[in-house]
Amino acid sequence: MKIIMLGAPGAGKGTQAKMIADKYAVPHVSTGDIFRANIKEGTELGKEAKKYMDQGLLVPDELTVKILLDRVAKEDCANGYVLDGFPRTIPQAEVLDKALTELGDKIDFAINVDVPDENIVKRMGGRRACLACGATYHIEHIPPKTEGICDRCGQELILRDDDKAETVMNRLQVYHDQTQPLIDFYNAKGVLKEVDGTVDMKEVFNAIVDILG
Repeated sequence: MKIIMLGAPGAGKGTQAKMIADKYAVPHVSTGDIFRANIKEGTELGKEAKKYMDQGLLVPDELTVKILLDRVAKEDCANGYVLDGFPRTIPQAEVLDKALTELGDKIDFAINVDVPDENIVKRMGGRRACLACGATYHIEHIPPKTEGICDRCGQELILRDDDKAETVMNRLQVYHDQTQPLIDFYNAKGVLKEVDGTVDMKEVFNAIVDILG
């Protein structure tokens, strides 16, 4: 079972990816984690990726796919995997698709966690973080016992720049420009499935389980 998770930043696709990986005992494959692991282990692919990252450049699609295929070729991916954070663009999807086809393989499901922009802005704008101990809260869903104060260490909670409405809107615009077309791409391949990401996290997960069977 090879799955790609799609959805806007803040839609909760990473959380769902982890839950799917746990339930079906397949690896949760995040491109960020793979890059870090390859760089830490000093692999040839890692050294190549590091050259770009050290210059603040994006790692080219072909190299990203090479690193990804190297990861999914490992024994723990024999029964499948959940891809999170890749592909982000049509060229990446095409390179991945071509590489998998050459291996006689393919993606089984592309699951889009659908959440309207205004919900995401509200959801992310409600996040609060403690810079002292790293604890995170949400003013509606996981409020601290005392408003603005961390339960764990008593320090002040802040709204991170990443979660401010203006930043979130910018990230959503990039998503709609670059990643939204992937929905059409995977729909054309007949593997796209959509779930309503506005409901409770467990309900979203149950809807995904129904799709995966």
